[in-house]
Amino acid sequence: MAGMASVSFMSITQSSDRNFSIPSARNHICNFDAFKFRSTNFSLNFPASSPRTVVHCMSTATDVPTVTDTKLNFLKAYKRPIPSIYNTVLQELIVQQHLMRYKRSYRYDPVFALGFVTVYDQLMEGYPSDEDRGTIFKAYIEALNEEPGQYRADAQKVEEWARAQTASTLVDFASREGEIEGSLKDIAERAGIKGSFSYSRFFAVGLFRLLELANATEPTVLEKLCVALCVDKKSIDRDLDVYRNLLSKLVQAKELLNEYVYREKKKREERVESQKAIEAVTKCTGEYQYSGAVM
Repeated sequence: MAGMASVSFMSITQSSDRNFSIPSARNHICNFDAFKFRSTNFSLNFPASSPRTVVHCMSTATDVPTVTDTKLNFLKAYKRPIPSIYNTVLQELIVQQHLMRYKRSYRYDPVFALGFVTVYDQLMEGYPSDEDRGTIFKAYIEALNEEPGQYRADAQKVEEWARAQTASTLVDFASREGEIEGSLKDIAERAGIKGSFSYSRFFAVGLFRLLELANATEPTVLEKLCVALCVDKKSIDRDLDVYRNLLSKLVQAKELLNEYVYREKKKREERVESQKAIEAVTKCTGEYQYSGAVM
């Protein structure tokens, strides 16, 4: 992964007016540029006459917001400080997702939603506030002019569907009817026409999550599913490796953060105890001097 920009977890913003540095984190970095969203142009135009109901969120050539607009929308919607270990990655994510979101070939789909929700939840695992984690998710998705509720709802539907599948039924989605099956058929149709499907690593993560939930993670099953969906397995494999590496580095960075917070807490406690001891000694000395003077 040489040549990729790095995210350094060198400081944490605990409040709006105080920053803590973590010198020991200088050599522990998260190579997050690896998790950029690329288009591999497996694509297609979905036939207008199809009876399936599939939501298409697509970009247009007019009134496309800039990256700055999207980032400002996020910052306006969520104004509280975010610890840098999370914020740095979130900012990188939103820039890359903005570029993907406003491509002509972009279409929202439930597998992509599952992938994003999976990445977000694992990234934000351990965040100090559950409520803030949900608020940040909402601000992030709305900054991209999409619906956070739809992401969560679709991800849950796909998860529930996947848990009821086997390796064979998962691969054989094209022969069956249903809401999720319809979405997968739509993906396959678009992915078979050049320029109509915008592949991303969120899609790769969502696809692998499907396999996990169906207890069908054998490489042969992934290969068959990729063929059925008309997507390139090599791209999926490569992007899943990047994703696993990202998670590993995030775990290391969070461990450093926890160690740092623990050390700072211990230092504060020691300072408080030391100050109490000094005050006690001063008080005793004063009382002794006073009693001596009286005698």
